[in-house]
Amino acid sequence: MGAGDERASGALDCLHVEASVADRAALAAGLLGAGLRAFHEQGAQKPPIYNLTLPNGWREDPAVSAALSWRRSASLAAGLTDEVERLRLEWTPAAGVPASSGRLTFAEASDEEFLEMFRRIAQGSLDNETRRNLTAMGVEATAREEMDFYLGCPGERSWWRLARTADGQVAGLAIPSATPYNRNVGYLGVVPELRGRGYVDDVLAEITRFQAEAGAELITATTDTCNAPMAAAFARAGYHTAQIRMVYSAPS
Repeated sequence: MGAGDERASGALDCLHVEASVADRAALAAGLLGAGLRAFHEQGAQKPPIYNLTLPNGWREDPAVSAALSWRRSASLAAGLTDEVERLRLEWTPAAGVPASSGRLTFAEASDEEFLEMFRRIAQGSLDNETRRNLTAMGVEATAREEMDFYLGCPGERSWWRLARTADGQVAGLAIPSATPYNRNVGYLGVVPELRGRGYVDDVLAEITRFQAEAGAELITATTDTCNAPMAAAFARAGYHTAQIRMVYSAPS
């Protein structure tokens, strides 16, 4: 389980081909291929992803579905064959600040304790990026990459908290974070043995309260649509889907 910010060495964001072109997908694939080669020639560690932002309900809009179709074909033809649909979520004060259930307590902890939590939470995660990294790098490297990413975000390390049950058992972690633009839900998770008990709601509520008490008028978050439990937790906490992104990337 987990939710977090997207990580990539770069991104290809704009792809347009005139409607008069007979095979838009083929031309677009060539454009994406040129972009990928340019990143490689500049020494990029990983191929860039291709992002496409879509409105809510895009599947019911024939024009939007058609615009996605040839871009999707181009992405696959260019080798960006891993497709993930991601929700961009937002919380505002109008949704209300969630109260504490009292089931968990939250406290600061050492880097080593947090690193251990990243290791444990990665196991069985439904987050696509985490699963890709586990396959490619293993648990240890995945945990260290996750932690290094959040240490490098604009949010403060002092905001991080470990969650514990009433009997002192470590239940998960809460990492409120930030982008250059606003506060966000950086990363959260519950250890595998305690999943399915609703603790994800408590951890998300703690992050939301923390950011709201700091004066945030907008809290953003992202999660994969395939991570249904996390998406449902966001909905329960008053986060609404602001937009949808299709993300295409090269296989691990």
